[in-house]
Amino acid sequence: MTLGIGQIIPADPVIVAKFLIAFDFLGTFVFALSGAVAGIRHRLDLFGVLVLSFAAAAAGGLARDVLIGAEMPAAIRDWRYVVVSVLAGLITFYRPSRIHRFRNSVLWFDAAGLALFAVTGTSKALAYSVNPVSAALLGMLTGIGGGVVRDVLVSEVPTVFRAELYAVTALAGAVVVVAGHLLDLPPGLVATAGAALCFGLRFMGIRHGWRLPLAPGVEEFSDETRTTAEPSDEDTRR
Repeated sequence: MTLGIGQIIPADPVIVAKFLIAFDFLGTFVFALSGAVAGIRHRLDLFGVLVLSFAAAAAGGLARDVLIGAEMPAAIRDWRYVVVSVLAGLITFYRPSRIHRFRNSVLWFDAAGLALFAVTGTSKALAYSVNPVSAALLGMLTGIGGGVVRDVLVSEVPTVFRAELYAVTALAGAVVVVAGHLLDLPPGLVATAGAALCFGLRFMGIRHGWRLPLAPGVEEFSDETRTTAEPSDEDTRR
């Protein structure tokens, strides 16, 4: 049986569960916006933009559900995920200037969506009796998978490998959920703590430019690579 958010993170009163479901769709919407923006930036047609919207919003959850053996991935079972993704794609396609104007707000919603998806992804993996280490990795995959697929489809280095503490924040939130599960702490409290840590780290990374270190001498290596790739004057004359 496929579990919904309300089953994964028990909520009392019911209004909290409804809030989490609404927030899940909000996260889907903003991730779909990022996919649509990437499509427009690469001058894709309407179909391409909508494909990138759905890929960015749903790929992480789809990959997780397939790996844990869920009967039917939520993004396919629930038609609302497709509708939300398509709606975000259409808005971005026909009103790109408005999306660009609110790009900073989308960035913060993206951070919030990342936090929620990492937490719910980990919780769902644990509900399917996945071991703790794999559950944390699947939680991270839920949060970052859509962005990876989006960037690969447009032939870019995935943002998660070069942005300010992106994948690491999702993994940190997932680890909190796993630790709380092992210590048998209240699921709602653990989920809140994990999401808060993920969002807080992402916030600090964006605000202060925090990132993981690069390899020593990477600038020289990059210059050498560009020199090798670029044709010489003699090659040009030939």
